[in-house]
Amino acid sequence: QVQLVESGGGLVQAGGSLRLSCAASGRTFSSYAVGWFRQAPGKAREFVAAITFSGDRTRYADSVKGRFTISRDNAKNTVYLQIHSLKPEDTAVYHCAAARLGAVLTSNEGRYDYWGQGTQVTVSS
Repeated sequence: QVQLVESGGGLVQAGGSLRLSCAASGRTFSSYAVGWFRQAPGKAREFVAAITFSGDRTRYADSVKGRFTISRDNAKNTVYLQIHSLKPEDTAVYHCAAARLGAVLTSNEGRYDYWGQGTQVTVSS
């Protein structure tokens, strides 16, 4: 069993930066791939980024490439999402999710086994 708790969201002006954290409980977290997803009001949840269990490979949605960076510190059981140059369209609830297939980078929500409750990011123009 893995429990995930996101933090780091908030209200920020366009062009600003945030670092989101996904803290996990569970001894086996370091074997899981982790993804970040977001859901804007009235829209479907969408894939943002993913990282393998070891952190050796990452994947990003085209809409965030160059602005978002996913990383992890397995010693701290934490995955991060660094966001730069925030835009109003980045406003959403950001969720992290963990997948048992630790070497697979997928944007498919169904491949993730555990989800956090999310953290709100609001970008003002």
